[in-house]
Amino acid sequence: MPQKLPDDQDIVYAKIHPSIGIARVGNSKKEDGFYIGPQVPNPYPQPPGFYRDSIGALKREVAEFRIYGYNAQGKVVRELLMDDATHIEWTVELANHKAAWYNFELALDIPEAATAPASTRRNANVKTERHKLSITPGAKTIAKPAAQGPAYHFTGGQFFDIEVPLGELRTDKEGRLHVFGGLGKSASIDGKPPTTFANNDGWYDDTGDGPVTARVTLQGKPLEVLPAWVVVAPPNYGPQQKSVRTMYALMTDVAVAAGQLPAPTCPSFRDDIYPILKAMCDLQWMNAGFAAGFGYGMPQHFLDPGYLQKLAMPGDTYAELRRTVANAFRNPNRGDISMKPWPWVYGDAMDIPMPPVTNAMNALTTTQLAQLEYWARGQFMADYDPAYVPPGSLDEVSVPEQPASLDKAALEFCLADAFHPGCEMTWPVRHSTMYQEPYRWRHRPQADPEPDYGSTLTSAEALSYNGPLYAQFPGSITRWMAVPWQTDTASCRSGYDPQYDPYLPTFWPARVPNQVLSEENYQQVMDASLSREQRLAAFNKRSDWNRTLGLHDQQLANMIHRFPEMGIVEVRPGIENDADFPPVMQVEDRGGKEQDAVEQALALNAQRALFMGREP
Repeated sequence: MPQKLPDDQDIVYAKIHPSIGIARVGNSKKEDGFYIGPQVPNPYPQPPGFYRDSIGALKREVAEFRIYGYNAQGKVVRELLMDDATHIEWTVELANHKAAWYNFELALDIPEAATAPASTRRNANVKTERHKLSITPGAKTIAKPAAQGPAYHFTGGQFFDIEVPLGELRTDKEGRLHVFGGLGKSASIDGKPPTTFANNDGWYDDTGDGPVTARVTLQGKPLEVLPAWVVVAPPNYGPQQKSVRTMYALMTDVAVAAGQLPAPTCPSFRDDIYPILKAMCDLQWMNAGFAAGFGYGMPQHFLDPGYLQKLAMPGDTYAELRRTVANAFRNPNRGDISMKPWPWVYGDAMDIPMPPVTNAMNALTTTQLAQLEYWARGQFMADYDPAYVPPGSLDEVSVPEQPASLDKAALEFCLADAFHPGCEMTWPVRHSTMYQEPYRWRHRPQADPEPDYGSTLTSAEALSYNGPLYAQFPGSITRWMAVPWQTDTASCRSGYDPQYDPYLPTFWPARVPNQVLSEENYQQVMDASLSREQRLAAFNKRSDWNRTLGLHDQQLANMIHRFPEMGIVEVRPGIENDADFPPVMQVEDRGGKEQDAVEQALALNAQRALFMGREP
């Protein structure tokens, strides 16, 4: 049931939500070439072509921040907006320290790191002017509704003598904050091509991160405001896709292990179990192996209404079915090191050939595995209702529930797959020392700067007290990521051992597709004049997402400039009441094709039916 507003309407402090906001780069320079990132965990899909502007450029994803007032009991009273009684002054500081940080070789908190060589600095040949490797435009403040313009742009930061804009701030007409990232500009100061997935000396990009703070005066009195953070990440090429282990699930597990949240002992099927199963099935549109294993009509298509009904049923009738499904997931505590258990996703210690260690393959969080175990035993809330419609937009969420929705939505669409290094953020975020409360990072005071760790960084230093995994400062989250981001996106694919499987395991399919249903094959599937055999062949054929990047040795360089052309997997109408073809499909869009209003309307109706928590 939606929460009601509390009787105590006296606001004594406030919080910024989402606690961690995500912005994403794009190359659209149009005034309206952006969209607001997810604000509910199950947002309505957008119509075809939504993620590109009128000339086909990739829109930027914007992180919207809101402020909510709380009473003395910690209950949400209302959202605070700029008006005659409320003065809000937003401040954001973005920075990019990638080139000045250390090379990424492996996550420094896994057992293998303890005996691995220390990480050396990126651009180690730069000895005396290392500050020129950091892009630091400084803080920007905005305090008016509907404000935008050059004064709020993150300009002035340089990589040596090259100015690198990192984005801008705007507010909407009610004073909510909009944080834009960069335009996806990556380049080299010496003209050398990129050569590795993560550590390319002389290169920079325009991602970044930093604190989001606010000064609020309510009825003439200053109000304490808990701050937030923004991370500027690569584009989302699968905007409706979630990882089987999302960043929200990971951070929830961190909070449970730290005692900040209670350990769940009676999971909800609808809210805890079903999302895991749905994510496995939805990856059919991103990876050919998942399509064969969990796709429409396949034996483990959990979303089949009959199968789903059995999985959601309490009691002993299908207890063994629940047990066999739960046991199919990888459990590191049981020593699972094979590539065969679910999910078929690489882990932090992956290598070729795969090493016989538990973290060579990814696993669900300890909390998720515990929830599956309770479910298998029959100790769960049998609350699945095929008619249930989850909120598709924030307007459908009650005010007391909006902060939690914002926090969850932003992180649900971030990956906690292989931290090698990752898409939006990487392994430091699984350490409780990073957090002042669940999902909210500590901020490092300027008076307490982080020490200089010298020319190398060891695992012990990285994990040290008050070290880099403690309070954070502008640029300290994204510094662990690949430079430039395009080289990692182009490198981390699937099926590295084709003798085992050409499509599995996979790295980050929810954000970086591997094999997709192309527009051409989709049109053949929908063409009723073709034979059933032709249409089935088209439906089951998946095209390599990176097929347009050229030869393997050219793909890193080509991704730098061609990232806006890469396909976005969109939701499209399928075929109703057909055993072979689903009623809703997800299809690669590479831009350049106009979608008429009728097709968009049909697509949106079908999309909403699928993503209301059930298949039509």
